[in-house]
Amino acid sequence: MTAVAAGTVGIGGAPARLRRVTGLPVAFGGLVESGRPQIRISELSGTTTTALRSLAVTSGNGLGGKAVALARPCAVTDYSSSRQISHEYDIPVAAEGIRSVLAVPVVVRRRVRGVLYGALRSPQPLGDRTLGAAMAVARDVEQALVVRDEARGLLAAARTQQAGTERGASREQVREAHAALRALAPRIADPELRAELLAACGLLTAPCPAGSTTLAPRELDVLSWVATGATNAAVAERLGLRPETVKGYLRAAMRKLGAHTRGEAVTAARRAGLLP
Repeated sequence: MTAVAAGTVGIGGAPARLRRVTGLPVAFGGLVESGRPQIRISELSGTTTTALRSLAVTSGNGLGGKAVALARPCAVTDYSSSRQISHEYDIPVAAEGIRSVLAVPVVVRRRVRGVLYGALRSPQPLGDRTLGAAMAVARDVEQALVVRDEARGLLAAARTQQAGTERGASREQVREAHAALRALAPRIADPELRAELLAACGLLTAPCPAGSTTLAPRELDVLSWVATGATNAAVAERLGLRPETVKGYLRAAMRKLGAHTRGEAVTAARRAGLLP
């Protein structure tokens, strides 16, 4: 298993969530720095000093570095005296006053992308229940990174396809990219990336004429997939909705667009600059 891979985003509120679900008083973590075999601690929760902030943890060194190198959770009961790890980071760990520590790697597609730590200020064993809860939080971070990776891939594809449209690229490819981007946007927690995704959707459509019809986001999501030829059942699966809910959004969109059929709704939406 590859030890590290480039990471460019933060881990958000994962340390705070780790504290809530485990009851541990201290949690922190970070992602692998781009182009470097090390983790940069970027998020702290429950700390009383800044000793751990921006600390660079190299793969193989200390507890977190061991978790990165092995790509599996590691824990020590008393950090400063443990013989299971190397001690390059004893000074900042001691400055924060933490003793019992666990480190859980964040692994995406067999690559370690970061590490989450939880800690006690006393030398007590950390049980399986605590470890399991910490691993669940790490899995949430992994899923968020997967979504972000997918979003960035779609953004790149959308821009490529937009440029390709001017050279006669397949219009259907552009429409599928538009639908995929809109379907992914609600899953993005990062508001800047979500706005970037929706802006990319705008690049794939014509400018909206003044006074044109507007649709609610979900109505447009549904119509985007309908425009690719997807059935209501397929749209429901793509968007994580019930088929009945999809029908409701589609009816609302048709009513706003003055359309009597799915095809008329798609045509009207394209004329209004809502769809590519």
